[in-house]
This record gives sequence, structure tokens and C-alpha cells, in this order.
Amino acid sequence: MDLLARIRKFLNWESSPKPAITLNDELYAQLLPFRIPLILIQLCMIIGTLGYIHIEDYKVMDAIFQTGYTFTTVGFGALKEGEFSAAGQIFTVTLIILGFTVFTVAVGIVVDVVNKGMLAKILKERRMLYKIARLKKHYVVCYHNDYTIEVTKQLRKNHIPFVVIDPRKEIHEWAMEYKYPVHLEAEPHAEISMLKAHLASAKGLITLSNSIADNIALIASVRLFEKEHSLPVPYNVISSASSMSDVEKLKKLGANTVVSPTKLTAQRITAMAARPDMENLIEEFLYKNDNPLDMEEITVPKYSWAILKKLKETHLRQITNTSVIGITKKDGKFSAMPKGDVLITSECKLLVIGTQKDINVTKEIIRKREKPKELKFV
Repeated sequence: MDLLARIRKFLNWESSPKPAITLNDELYAQLLPFRIPLILIQLCMIIGTLGYIHIEDYKVMDAIFQTGYTFTTVGFGALKEGEFSAAGQIFTVTLIILGFTVFTVAVGIVVDVVNKGMLAKILKERRMLYKIARLKKHYVVCYHNDYTIEVTKQLRKNHIPFVVIDPRKEIHEWAMEYKYPVHLEAEPHAEISMLKAHLASAKGLITLSNSIADNIALIASVRLFEKEHSLPVPYNVISSASSMSDVEKLKKLGANTVVSPTKLTAQRITAMAARPDMENLIEEFLYKNDNPLDMEEITVPKYSWAILKKLKETHLRQITNTSVIGITKKDGKFSAMPKGDVLITSECKLLVIGTQKDINVTKEIIRKREKPKELKFV
């Protein structure tokens, strides 16, 4: 075993992760009716084997063979059935009738279990749970609606894994129609649903219910789940709300971000009315699919080499071909278009613009503990 463990470590093999909820108990409950036919089959095989050994003086393997094809009513011809005694013939007829009865009962049980549909449903959900268990840093998106459709499109586009949860039976049809790779039919706020969605390894949760009560219950449940499992990093909880009063309620309950469709619509319309040219620019920059430019906020860790360095001393633009267009300090104060003399402080956030590839390089450089070698050539 020690050698096998070393080989696995050398080859970097990892055992397949298992979900917290495997549905084994539910599966066993569905297979329980098959227990009686299986026991009867074994008993018939034992009785038949012993009977042929005693009555016809068969050897053990011949008796097992004779019992097998007699019990299954396949037919005769392989052994000396023509030389059976009267007792052997009666025993054989009894075994045939018994075998037919047992198989009829077994078929009836199989048909009954299949017709109920629970076994197929459990097996399908079990496969889904094992797929979800392999996800890391994913988002749990709760409640299917028009917002969910658009949000999941953007998540797929940005290669961010996600799980969609909805308590309605139609979720399976919606998942096929709108290409949800993994989904669950469950109440999102229940703890068992959070375990099924592998929330412990998720990056965050998005709740998009049209009901404020659903969003409140879900946010409270997630924060409670977070405390009970002592997770080191809090979840990024994003919610939607129809009014500004609901926005404040959800933020007080623990939502990181609350989006109000009414407010967003008003802001967009105002922008289009006041500065239509700028609105067209935003449309081109943020929403056009083939735009190579991207914008992202990068958090400067406590151990970064760039802490207490002036922005111009980092030479990020020369090294990565990206531009820092804003800095958010730890206290939340935002500075737009910072000058080169601005100091980079611990846990501040740099708003960077550039291609996604260049932004990723910027992240790697900012997260280094020691001054990068690239600075020598600038």
C-alpha cells in the first residue's frame, strides 16, 4: 500500500472527490424490494443442488449445472435427464414451477420499481452530485428566471463554473434548454441543498428570486452555514431586490452586493439621455463579445513586494501592457486615474484595464513576495 501511495504521489494522481450527500440510503431503499427474489433464487439453487446430489447421485458441479438450467426453464439435453427416477422427475417439475414463480415475481418487482421512476431519478441526481463534487471556486445560482438565464450565459462565457438550484420540477427541462451543465431540484435555503451544491468549496452564491422573503431566508442560511463550517474566507453573496428599501435590508443581513433592476434601468436611461455618446462607448467596451479589452480589480495581498511602492515604481504598464485606472484603499476610498506618485498599500485594490492575458500576468506579478526579475530590464 505504501508503494502504491508513492506511485500515486509521483504521478500526481488524486482520488475522485466524493459528495457530502451520496444518496446511498435512498438508493438502497429503492433496491430493497429486490432482496426477497434474490434470497429465493439462492435458496432454490441450494435446494436444487442438494436434491440432485441426493436423488440422482450427481456430482456437485453437475448438480449445480442441472439446477441452473432447470430452474431457469432453459430446457434439457446436456445431462442424463432421460434416466431420471420418478422422484427425480417430480423434483424437476417442482423446481421448474418454483423457478417460473420466482422469476415472475422478480419481473413484477422490477417493473413496479421502474414505473415509479424514483430509482432513475435518484441515479440521475447521484451522477449530478458526483459532478458537482469535482467543482471548485464555483458559484451557486439559486432560482431560475430571466436573470438566471443571462447570468449563467456570462458565467459560461468567462469559464466560471456554477450550479443552478431551483425547487420546481421544471428545472430539468430548463437546464436542457438553457445549457446548465449541473443543476439540482431542491430548496436552496435548506442545509442539505447547500451540502449537495458543494457550497463548502464554492466561491460564492447568487440568489435571484423575485420574492424578497426567499432572498432573505437564503442569505441568512448561507451566513449560518458559513459559521457552522468555520470557513476561512467568507462567501461572496450577490442578490437582487426590487426596491431600494429591500436593497438595504439584504445588505444588513449579509449580502455583499445587491442589484436593483429598477435602479440599474434608471441609471442606464439617464446616461443614454444625458451622454448618449458615452453610453455607446460603454456598450462597445463592456458588452461587445469580441472586444479584446477587459477590466478587473486586483487585490494587493499583505505579502506583496509592491506594498509601499509608488505606482510608477512598479512599471506595470511597461511590463504587462496594462493600465491602472483606479485604486480603492482598504477603507473603501476610491481614487480615479491615480498619478505615478500614489503609494500602493496593503490590501488595496487596483482597477486594471487590458487584455485578459495581460491582466493575468499583472495578477501574478502583484502576488509575488519578491521583486520580479522583469524590473531589471525596464
